[in-house]
Amino acid sequence: MNEDFKKDNFVGYEYRDVTVDRKMESIYKDSYPNFGWKLEKASSPSLSLSSVTMKFKRNRKIQNKAELTRLQRQFDANVNEIVSMEDSKASSASIAAFTVGIIGTVFMAGSTFSFLASLVVLCIILAIPGFIGWIIPYFLYKSTYAKKNVKLMPLIDSKYDEIYEICERASGLLGI
Repeated sequence: MNEDFKKDNFVGYEYRDVTVDRKMESIYKDSYPNFGWKLEKASSPSLSLSSVTMKFKRNRKIQNKAELTRLQRQFDANVNEIVSMEDSKASSASIAAFTVGIIGTVFMAGSTFSFLASLVVLCIILAIPGFIGWIIPYFLYKSTYAKKNVKLMPLIDSKYDEIYEICERASGLLGI
């Protein structure tokens, strides 16, 4: 019998496909080996340029599999929290900027209609806040984003610290 087919040499694998934001790809590449996973390949789905699908495999008979799976779930939850905090910085700034921009547009619409009604003074009065409402959103977005960033950075850093502790515990279970 060929030595390649001995029962002792057989390794059964379990597989996992993970689709993540491209900005979190390196975290997964660095962290999943601590849970026993080996990266087979990473590819971008054709529909989305902002995400990447990573294919992992690991030995089915890995030691401490239940604990590693529990730690991996904690890791995934922490990464998802980081992504949602990062997204909330841009979304709250966008909401504020869009709101001011829409209000500026309403003033410009009023200015246009007053011009069509031959009310030139009212047209000028409404155009001033309209133009301001179109100029301010850029600066409002930048300042709101910066404030939210300052507020969330310590929380995001603490989540990264949690991730590193989880990976350290997991690698200890593997004996890496």
